[in-house]
Amino acid sequence: MLKKILALSLCVFGSVSALELKGHLTQGGLVTGQLNNVKQVKLNDTSLAITPGGHFVFGFGRDETLTHTLSWQTADGQWHKQPLIITKRDYDIDKITGVEKKYVSPPKSVLERTRKEAKAVKEARSTFSHREDFLSPIYRPASGRISGVYGSQRYFNGTPKRPHFGLDIANKTGTPIYAPVSGKVVFADNDLYYSGGTLILDHGFGVTTTYIHLHKLHVRKGQEVKLGDKIAEIGATGRVTGPHLDWRLNWGQVRLDPALLMQVQLASKQK
Repeated sequence: MLKKILALSLCVFGSVSALELKGHLTQGGLVTGQLNNVKQVKLNDTSLAITPGGHFVFGFGRDETLTHTLSWQTADGQWHKQPLIITKRDYDIDKITGVEKKYVSPPKSVLERTRKEAKAVKEARSTFSHREDFLSPIYRPASGRISGVYGSQRYFNGTPKRPHFGLDIANKTGTPIYAPVSGKVVFADNDLYYSGGTLILDHGFGVTTTYIHLHKLHVRKGQEVKLGDKIAEIGATGRVTGPHLDWRLNWGQVRLDPALLMQVQLASKQK
């Protein structure tokens, strides 16, 4: 598994300010950090929210550049910097010819619907709360075969489609899906054009998880869920060829790889 854990102790004007980073310094990776007596933290030019305990979180997209800078301001007003070099990943590319046009582009009659749905999903993924669930371990949400991975991309008749931003878990329709970490439901819809039954859970500080192609939803918008709660069932709704869960991890609008964080144990056994 692609994983790097970085722990640093830095001497700052006679006192020790310990910077601790845990996570995945790679494209698609999520990283959490902690600093004591810190006033501000930035990743490059982006300010990061800080918990009362000094924790913060950030992530790197599928095609993110490899050189970054983490900077922070301590209680004495001084700024400090730490360069971050992340690893580049190779992704599966699948070129397919002879595909029917309806699978390459949706009909014009559904464009208004898909734009409206995309806007609603984007707004849900923009949720910011002060929950700290993102600091907890994340478990496997469903049993089944891994049938698709983050970052892969298909070309239909020479036309590149959007990369796949989730982890696909294939199993029969009705297979239970459990909350892999505690959170709050910020989006729940039974019938989106592309993704069919869709759920989004908020885990705090911009971190959300998405569950799509669902057969049945067992939770509603605004509901609190705990690790291991049954939240939905695997289905084949939306534009799919067979039943599976497409599970996604997001930091704001940055799409991350849930497989990097997923514990092997099924979430239902962790309650």
